[in-house]
Order: sequence, then C-alpha cells, then structure tokens
Amino acid sequence: MTKPLEPSDAPATWTAGWLQSARPCPSPNFGPRPEGAHIDLIVVHSISLPPGVYGGPQVEQLFTNQLDWNAHPYFEQIRGMEVSSHFFVRRNGSLLQFVDTDDRAWHAGASQWRGRGNCNDDSIGIELEGLEGERFEDAQYATLAQLCLQLAQRYPIAHIAGHEHIAPGRKQDPGAGFDWGRLQDELGWRDNCFPQETLRRNAPRD
Repeated sequence: MTKPLEPSDAPATWTAGWLQSARPCPSPNFGPRPEGAHIDLIVVHSISLPPGVYGGPQVEQLFTNQLDWNAHPYFEQIRGMEVSSHFFVRRNGSLLQFVDTDDRAWHAGASQWRGRGNCNDDSIGIELEGLEGERFEDAQYATLAQLCLQLAQRYPIAHIAGHEHIAPGRKQDPGAGFDWGRLQDELGWRDNCFPQETLRRNAPRD
C-alpha cells in the first residue's frame, strides 16, 4: 500500500486562489460563486484533444477560447463550446491552472452530488489528460494527490468524485481506468469522502 501523504508533505503557496506551483493559463470561462458557497467537493475529469492524443496545446486552447475549430474533424462536435476547469494535469504530471479556485469554473454542467445540484457552484474541477476508460500515469496520480491535499489545506474538502458520478448517464469520465483505490491510499482519506461504487470497483493495479 502506498504511504498516505501527510499535509506537511504538500506545502502550498497561494496568491489569492492561484496555486504558485501550477503554471497559470487564465481562462475567460468562469464566474463568481454564489454567496456563501461551501467549497467542499473535488471533481475529477479526463480530457484529451483530439480524443486519445496527448501532449499538444489543444486542451489549453479549448479552455482559453483559442482552439482552431477547423484544425481537426473532431472539433466540429465541440465548436463554440466555452468550458474550463480549475486545473489540468498532463501525462507527465505537470500542472496548469485556468481559474482562480475562489471562482466558479465551468466544468461540471448539469450535476448533483451530496444532496446538492449545480456542482460548479461549490466544487474544484481537475482535468487529467487522458481518455475515459484508459489508464493514467504514475506522475498524474502523484500530482493529483498532492493537489488534493493542498486544496484541503485551503478549503473544507469533504468529498471527491468523478464527473461520471455527479452526472451519471451523461458523462463517463474519468472512467474505469482510473484507480480510485490508489488515490485513496495516497490521500489517506476516509471511505465516506469517495463515491461508494469506487470502493467496490477499483481499477486493477499492475
């Protein structure tokens, strides 16, 4: 079992809601959170553009409204989309930030979790570079776990779920290739922080 990270292992330096260890890529796609929003949820997503293609600038371009819609046939399906997440973790573990965590990113869409709807209002969105159903890299798990701990230093994080859990039937990411058990081992967080189905179905380890 991986040794759980301790809070002292993940010191975080923030400027307002910008994490200094992340490369800033400000997105125009955000808004204010509702007054009194209780930011206690982390939502894990996966994305690659075009699907299954890694390492390029297209995700960054999408979240900053700079994507050339004519550059690939797949982009016609998402033409005009204005979306964002707070963070993006590349395959090599490098971390980008698009939206101040004190603000509302546009990552969850129609959603519901822990008895509340509109998860954009009170969640932090983290995109992993990957394809739903496929496996993720060791470096991504390391960065994701450290980021979750750093967020828990700043906000009263009590829940973490996938896009597939907060929007079932509409979204499938990060999918069966994401190892929730591994993430829980690294975080050392209690079972009730995670979707119950992830405690019964974890992706196999190598």
